[in-house]
Amino acid sequence: MPMTLRGARVVLRPTVPSDVPSLAAIRATPEVYARWRGGADLVAAVREDLAEPGAEQLTIEDGDGGEGEVIGMIQWSAEADPDYRHASIDIYLDPAVHGRGLGTDAVRTLARHLIIDHGHHRIVIDPAADNTAAIRCYGKVGFRPVGVMRSYERGADGTWHDGLLMDLLAEELMP
Repeated sequence: MPMTLRGARVVLRPTVPSDVPSLAAIRATPEVYARWRGGADLVAAVREDLAEPGAEQLTIEDGDGGEGEVIGMIQWSAEADPDYRHASIDIYLDPAVHGRGLGTDAVRTLARHLIIDHGHHRIVIDPAADNTAAIRCYGKVGFRPVGVMRSYERGADGTWHDGLLMDLLAEELMP
């Protein structure tokens, strides 16, 4: 059951339909669109994300002076096979708030929830291999590079780009 999570600087709450326009506007910024895309109709793309089976989406609000302001979305899903059980995280954040530690706080808050409340011992995240800001953010939480996934995703230009698989073991979560 979705719940509201409070980090040191952000609030992660269940995404509701009224969040869709704000999230679509964030997805439309060039920095986010280059990584998340979704076609010409980003409102429809966000709605599709919300309907994705097995994934839980949380809207990120700025709890650091901008109470209630939607600044992004973070989602997670889990592998249920007990021999391979782990969770995965994806996130996008409004470029207007980049560099303030809010993304790090959002990822740390969700990772803590997945470890403590859901009992996951391992979490993965897979930024583009050239997304140095995201890689640095995830490293601050404790994620470590596992390896490069070659030609992992198609870019807006139609060419294939590498991804970086990173993982975090429960005991490596940084405070």
